[in-house]
Amino acid sequence: MKTMDSKTHYLQQFKDVEARTRGAEGSWLSKLRRRAIEDFSEAGFPTTRLEAWKYTNVEPIVASRFKPAAETANGLSPERLSAFTLGTGSGSLLTFVNGRFSKKLSRLGPLPAGVRVESLAAALGNGSLDLEPHLGRHVETSGHPFAALNTAFMDDGALVFIPAGVDLQEPIQIVFATTQAEPAVTYPRVLIVGEKNSRASIVESYVGLGDQAYFTNAVTEIVVQDNATLEHCRMLEEGSRSYHISTVQSHLSRDSNLVSHNYAFGGSLIRNHVNSVLDAEGAESTLFGLYVIADRQHVDNHTRIDHAKPHCSSREIYTGILDDQSRGIFNGRVIVRPDAQKTDAKQTNRNLLLSKEALADTNPELEIYADDVKCTHGATIGQLDEEALFYLRARGISQKAARDILTYAFAGELVDEVKTEPARKYVEKLLRARLPGASETTVLL
Repeated sequence: MKTMDSKTHYLQQFKDVEARTRGAEGSWLSKLRRRAIEDFSEAGFPTTRLEAWKYTNVEPIVASRFKPAAETANGLSPERLSAFTLGTGSGSLLTFVNGRFSKKLSRLGPLPAGVRVESLAAALGNGSLDLEPHLGRHVETSGHPFAALNTAFMDDGALVFIPAGVDLQEPIQIVFATTQAEPAVTYPRVLIVGEKNSRASIVESYVGLGDQAYFTNAVTEIVVQDNATLEHCRMLEEGSRSYHISTVQSHLSRDSNLVSHNYAFGGSLIRNHVNSVLDAEGAESTLFGLYVIADRQHVDNHTRIDHAKPHCSSREIYTGILDDQSRGIFNGRVIVRPDAQKTDAKQTNRNLLLSKEALADTNPELEIYADDVKCTHGATIGQLDEEALFYLRARGISQKAARDILTYAFAGELVDEVKTEPARKYVEKLLRARLPGASETTVLL
């Protein structure tokens, strides 16, 4: 009964959205919202009886019946926000507080001609026609109730548009900060379009300030056109009582290159869907993921790489570090379509358990319908090497420091893969904050 009541709760909220947006937005967007809410109504919230959700129980989210977040910054200052940013000399910064754009906390420009970095609400309010071909065109809402809810309720978020031939030297950071004093939900939406022969680096951060329970339901759509290159880093530093469910959907064209990094450090329950479609010859997709969790944190990563066309390659490495009673899930699916000959796909999931009560579930999948391919996958779950620990202890290093050093080394490979220097340094800072002993004797690494 709770599930049905909660579904009705969101359907009723959608009536308020329709009343507010009626006549204020294009018919294509109204139709997009209506189709999405119908998809949500048909599917309802998922339960553990569904194979794709059997390890992740969303009943705490369903039962909470969150209300839309209020339009308030709750005293968030630039000084406090600076702890979560790449720094003043590291490109443009777009900040959203409780789901709404904050001009005061943002920093834009100077940007090359034609580059657009702006609030999605502003772009929609201006009737921007270049949104229609991309917004909501790539993410699936049928059978995906949380993506459907985001699409139905999206109100604000970020638009990043890189014109053809532009090589953006500085990264763009998008920060979604939650400062709510009461349980609330936000629906951040991000649209990133890299036109032909462009190059850019985007850092997308989610942070929570405070101990209140809240729900972030986020969707990011990424379009990488012919011969374009994009590095996308996603950082989760949500609050200790927060829920975070997201979908990152990317579409790759001929000879394009996407490198995706997903880092999960904070949050009570996290479910990430990271999907990539290689839709033309020569496309390359690389997915990296690192989740460092403790206490009773729960992180569930579902990835899908769809090789739709021939002569494409993908590489995937997801790494988990789990302590206390935390639980990590990885489900990685690689699909090779019948016409996708000469596919080269490699997938790896590694998990390091730091306690006897931590739990990791891993399920790498290959679904191959072509015969001339090269595909591999593998998964490991293990603990720290006792001989390596003994080696470090024999040289006067404390048990805690030795443990942190080896753990940092386990994660270090993925940190080094971040090519954008400010973003890499930021990830290093987050990791060392979790493993302070690793900083004491870095020279031994």
